Amino acid sequence: MARVLVALLIGLVFGTGIALSGMINPAKVLNFFDVAGSWDPSLAFVMGGALAVTAIGYRLVLKRPAPLLDARFHLPARRDIDLPLLAGAGLFGIGWGIAGFCPGGSIPALGLGEPAALIFVAAMACGIVATRLIRR
Repeated sequence: MARVLVALLIGLVFGTGIALSGMINPAKVLNFFDVAGSWDPSLAFVMGGALAVTAIGYRLVLKRPAPLLDARFHLPARRDIDLPLLAGAGLFGIGWGIAGFCPGGSIPALGLGEPAALIFVAAMACGIVATRLIRR
C-alpha cells in the first residue's frame, strides 16, 4: 500500500510540474521547436531544471544500498547504442514534434479533456503494444 501511495504522490508532483511548466500545452511545445518563427525558449529552462534535479537526485539516491520501497535498484544494464534505440528515439522526436505532446506531458493533459491528448495517448499505447508484440 505504501508503494501505491508513494507512486501516486510522485505522479501528482510530476503532473503538477508538467502543468505549471506549460508542457501540457501543445502550442507551447511546438513553439519551442519553431526556432525560425515564433520560438519560445522557456521549455529549455524546464528541461534544464529537470536535468539538474535528476543529476543531483541520482547521485544522492544511488549512494543508498537499495531504494526505500524495493529490494534493489532497477537500472538499465545495456549501454550500447543500436538500431532499435535510434529508431525509437527518432519516432519519439517525430511524434513530439508533430503532435506537440511528449509522453510525460500527454498524461496530465488528459485531465483537460482535450481530444488531441486522448488521441496521442491512445496512439502511444498502441505503439507500446505493437512494439512488445514485434519484439516477441
